[in-house]
Amino acid sequence: MNGTAFRWKAAVRKTGAVAQITLRQQLAYKADFVFRSLFLLLILFVFVQLWSTAYDGEGSEVVGGFTLKQIVWYLVFTEALTMAGPPLCARIEEEVKNGDIAVRLTRPFSYLAYHYASYLSEALFRFVIHLGVGSAIAWPFVGAPSFGFGWLGLAVLSIGALTVDFLLKAVVALCAFWVEEVRGLDFVLQKLQFTVGGMLLPIDLMPEWLQRVCAWLPFQAVLYFPARTAVNSEGANLAAQLGVQLAWTALLGVLVTEVYRRGVKKLHVNGG
Repeated sequence: MNGTAFRWKAAVRKTGAVAQITLRQQLAYKADFVFRSLFLLLILFVFVQLWSTAYDGEGSEVVGGFTLKQIVWYLVFTEALTMAGPPLCARIEEEVKNGDIAVRLTRPFSYLAYHYASYLSEALFRFVIHLGVGSAIAWPFVGAPSFGFGWLGLAVLSIGALTVDFLLKAVVALCAFWVEEVRGLDFVLQKLQFTVGGMLLPIDLMPEWLQRVCAWLPFQAVLYFPARTAVNSEGANLAAQLGVQLAWTALLGVLVTEVYRRGVKKLHVNGG
């Protein structure tokens, strides 16, 4: 029992150390943050203009159950979450190509746990920054957010959202053990997030048949759940959404572990 407790404490300390190192690295690249922030401002400005025109043309204050204010802040949240995710696929692909994977695997720390700790700490840091940047656009155009307990739902669901996002990217990234080039697969994954994940358009506004399809996919747990809950906490079932996130985390966790196990075995067999 004591040995198990010691191993858990050691794992927690290692995870915390990885998170601290990752944050320090992020703070060192200030120019990168500036460029990403300017890009986010441009995207949100275009979306605000498009949706403002759409609502004016519709002649209604509510479209599909969303007011203009809710739609704009919804886009702020989805864009902040989307841009928060580090390029995991590119990093693992590069490790496989240049041979760094051999060094990573010999370290006394789980390879997957290392990347998860690094990913989550960097993603949370980016998310907070992008949330502030997005607010600089949404606030002047549609007013301050007044979503009550929606902020609590956003905070709770964002952790699960980034975890599911990590696992989805990890499944694709670990394919580098076989094909090395995974950026094409990563491109497809991103586009699925943009469309059926509810980034560009809330799933509520999609055709009913497509909503039923989205309900069986993991992508809604990454963007749609936290953003939709943030702007309309009264119409969201937080417990059910957390349950869906946990279910996908468990399922994808098993899949990632199996892909990793087979990938490492292939490296050992081939002398990698």
